[in-house]
Amino acid sequence: MRSEVNRLFVVLGALNGALAVMLGAFGAHGLENQLSERMLAVFRTGVDYHFYHALGLLAVGLAAGPLGPLRRLHAAGWLMLAGIVIFAGTLYALALGGPGWLGAIAPIGGTAFILAWLLLAAAAMSRR
Repeated sequence: MRSEVNRLFVVLGALNGALAVMLGAFGAHGLENQLSERMLAVFRTGVDYHFYHALGLLAVGLAAGPLGPLRRLHAAGWLMLAGIVIFAGTLYALALGGPGWLGAIAPIGGTAFILAWLLLAAAAMSRR
């Protein structure tokens, strides 16, 4: 079970890393003349946070073996993934013309990111 969870978060991190690079390239080359400078900056912020947390997912997957307790690491990984979907996804949608009320949802994703990093730290500090 432990190695399956490690592998899952490494795979999720790697796939999200690839997706962040693809979306970054799309923003730089496909949206440059389509969006205002402000909305392009919003899109780039989504890509930045997406990529940072793809690396965070990799860290969770790689740390799951030596650190434990797994419960905190699992929660950290799922919160990072939720944050990517909610925070970065909201910024992507806003930049591409989604309704303005989506901006109110982004802090939920940001909170998920913060909690994920805190849980990763707690798991590291409580190493058995």
